[in-house]
Amino acid sequence: MNSRLTSKKIFRLLKYSFIGSLFLFILFLLLNWIFPLPDKIEYSTVITDNKGEVINAYLTRDEKWRMKTELEQISPLLRKTIVAKEDKYFYSHPGVNPFAITRAFFKNLLRMKRTSGASTITMQVARALEPGKRNILNKIRESFRAFQLEWKYDKTEILQLYLNLVPYGGNIEGVKAAAFLYFKKSPDHLSLAEITALSIIPNRPSSLVIGKNNDHIVAERNKWLQKFTNEKIFTKKEIEDALAEPLTATRGMVPHYAPHLSYQLKQQGNILNKTTIDLNTQLKTEKLVEDYVRAQRLRNIKNAAVVIIDNKSHRIVSYVGSSDFNDTTDGGQVNGAKAIRQPGSTLKPLLYAMCFDEGLLTPKTVMTDVPVNYEGYAPENYDRKFNGYITTEYALEHSLNIPAVKSLKLLGHEKLIQKLSDCNFRQVQKDKRKLGLSMILGGCGTTLEELTGLFAAFANDGIYYVPSFLQDDSITRKTRVVSPAAVYMINEILSKVNRPDFPLNWTATERMPKIAWKTGTSYGRRDAWSIGYNTNYTVGVWVGNFSGVGIADLSGATIATPLLFKIFNTLDYDNDKEWFSQPKDCEIRQVCSETGFIPSPHCANLITDYFIPLVSSTKECNNRQEIMISPGEEISYCKACVPATGYKKKSYKSIEPEMQAWLEEHQIAYQKIPLHNPDCEMIFKGSAPVISSPANGLEYLINKKDPEPLQLVCKTANDVSKVYWYIDNKFYKSSNTGEKQFFVPNEGPVKISCTDDKGRNRDIKIIVKYVNL
Repeated sequence: MNSRLTSKKIFRLLKYSFIGSLFLFILFLLLNWIFPLPDKIEYSTVITDNKGEVINAYLTRDEKWRMKTELEQISPLLRKTIVAKEDKYFYSHPGVNPFAITRAFFKNLLRMKRTSGASTITMQVARALEPGKRNILNKIRESFRAFQLEWKYDKTEILQLYLNLVPYGGNIEGVKAAAFLYFKKSPDHLSLAEITALSIIPNRPSSLVIGKNNDHIVAERNKWLQKFTNEKIFTKKEIEDALAEPLTATRGMVPHYAPHLSYQLKQQGNILNKTTIDLNTQLKTEKLVEDYVRAQRLRNIKNAAVVIIDNKSHRIVSYVGSSDFNDTTDGGQVNGAKAIRQPGSTLKPLLYAMCFDEGLLTPKTVMTDVPVNYEGYAPENYDRKFNGYITTEYALEHSLNIPAVKSLKLLGHEKLIQKLSDCNFRQVQKDKRKLGLSMILGGCGTTLEELTGLFAAFANDGIYYVPSFLQDDSITRKTRVVSPAAVYMINEILSKVNRPDFPLNWTATERMPKIAWKTGTSYGRRDAWSIGYNTNYTVGVWVGNFSGVGIADLSGATIATPLLFKIFNTLDYDNDKEWFSQPKDCEIRQVCSETGFIPSPHCANLITDYFIPLVSSTKECNNRQEIMISPGEEISYCKACVPATGYKKKSYKSIEPEMQAWLEEHQIAYQKIPLHNPDCEMIFKGSAPVISSPANGLEYLINKKDPEPLQLVCKTANDVSKVYWYIDNKFYKSSNTGEKQFFVPNEGPVKISCTDDKGRNRDIKIIVKYVNL
């Protein structure tokens, strides 16, 4: 009977215990939902270099150095030491240690003062997350939060939270910040003596300050080391070594290297930023930029920016946004590497490489560098001079503008826009509907980052890799920009040193590595560019003023290139062993020196030229035509009017209308085709006159009070000697080829016609408005 009653009591007790436990568990879940754990922790932004060393960091919003300690940085020694000192039963209790609470209660009661605490590591984390005065209510709340922590996290994560939040004096929180600021180390490199010294600081942060009270800290440290010996937590040898280790640490400063890149990464919101910056290269480059700009200040040139890419890894190893980040007078905190600027002539290598790939040009293709007008757009060369016949190679070497615009017209500017968009040129992509032929001369927006990344493609067989400055970025996205053959041709052209943009005052090139480079100067001389590369590195340099003020002395060749050479001299000194090899899809052939085409029987002067088989044009040279002329060479005949006898045949060079006009204007002698037989009534097919002024389709505003006449200019074929002008289908004037005429138009739409002496005609239309100016 008693046994049965006892069993019932036990069952009832278990039942009530279960119900009570279930009630408490449900109550905990309810309270956990109502009062969620305040575990959102703000950490300091930390930037490291390619070796993992901290190169920059930023305070949290509450002005704390709180660097996140990653799990892999919690070494077994650190874990073992902290647990042994702070909470030896950490891995067995549920967040609150009832035995420690009981022991502390009686111990404090006997001594009538607080001599012992019962806070576990979990409870200390709870107190750090939600600070408050030490009283019974807060202790209850702290215990509840400890249970919440144990419910949400595992023990390793709770220990990580503790190591991230524990105070180490002043505004330093967390073992990582303490290890770095006091010992210049990562937490996983701390010794037993250093870990123990740090562990005692949170108990007395005001009286145990590293750098001020090191003797007291060593005394306290050694007490704990002796305690570890008694408890046999570490070996005797480990304790002896720790006791013998001196404490010479003082609080250090957080470095602020690569400030522009660091600030940019901070804005992105990442806590730990493992960059690819090579600190040694970064510091050397910063020094070179600072010294160089200091010397340029006499010219009122106050800033520069540099980006360096390792061509093998496709990573940015140096990033300098200005000459001095701390210089507030000249906008030193502006990031010049990311600022949108006009690129000047720096896009020309890409244009010509694309033309090579399209079969439109080869290096020795002959072009005309004479005035042109594309519907009102009349580009000029940098020196405002013209060179007549030139090769593509010469045009790129001398960075001529007119051949570049002609090449872009031939290629189609939409293709260049698409290619730049593929290479992450964001402003070009944004403005693609507004851009035209002027973009090849700098009439678009780009950044030093983008340009340097583009030129790195010329060092990687024409493959564009998105430049990265973070180790975690996977280099997977790549884009074929141009073929290896086109790249090789460009590299050969850009690596020649007998170029007009080679700085005359640069003498320290004896040991400089072989590089290919391109300069650029924006409109108004606001931006000077020089981008260079070899097999190892691509270096982008911008020099100018952040204010956008133009400087008369500013140019890519004279200002930016010397800095580029200085950087390469430091970066890759005396390295001429490696250079780009000729790819299989790039071959050599003989071409006519006058056209760059496949030689015809009449071609006397032959030269060698690179070409891409099955891509480059196989057009034969056709720059000569056989003309039937009178014995005295006064007139020429066509097949319709040639006499049965009394004529001879003579070879004449075909000269484009624009080239003929330029030769006439500059009084340069050339072999002219005699005037065609005036008695011939045959109307010829072929090139009609090209009206270059006025420009077709444009609107002209003319002052009512003082109307200025419009100029009539045309370009004709080589066999034309006279042209006839018509205004609104009424004859106006006749003139010799190359002569300029003028007329005052009526208001409204105006039709202008030009007919040559072969009967070939060209019409254009303009709009004229008379206004009060």
